[in-house]
Amino acid sequence: MSYTLRTQVDGEFDDVVAETIDALEEEGFGVLCDIDVQETLKKKLDEDFRQYRILGACNPQLAHQGLENDLELGTLLPCNVVVYDDDDGVVVSAVDPQRLIAVAENDDVDPIGDDAYERFERVLESL
Repeated sequence: MSYTLRTQVDGEFDDVVAETIDALEEEGFGVLCDIDVQETLKKKLDEDFRQYRILGACNPQLAHQGLENDLELGTLLPCNVVVYDDDDGVVVSAVDPQRLIAVAENDDVDPIGDDAYERFERVLESL
């Protein structure tokens, strides 16, 4: 069973990253961190790697609801969305929030995972 939602997009890498950030914002997510894995691996290990960005996305309302129900839920935040070059285009992949929240084993937060899942689906469909 997959732990991500994924789509492949034709386009320039930087354009897809910008479109992904815009689509996340349309669904109420802010990008709290943006990690350039290619740059980091080159700098830290002198290794070449494909273009690969990790976007730490968080919807403040959903995060607040989750933390009100389970303070430890913060260990699962933010939700990561990755954008990377693939042989056939640019891939955008988001963590499946339903599977992520399931590890909390708290029925009170399941609807939050469902909501985030639907939002991520719309983000990927819009790209």
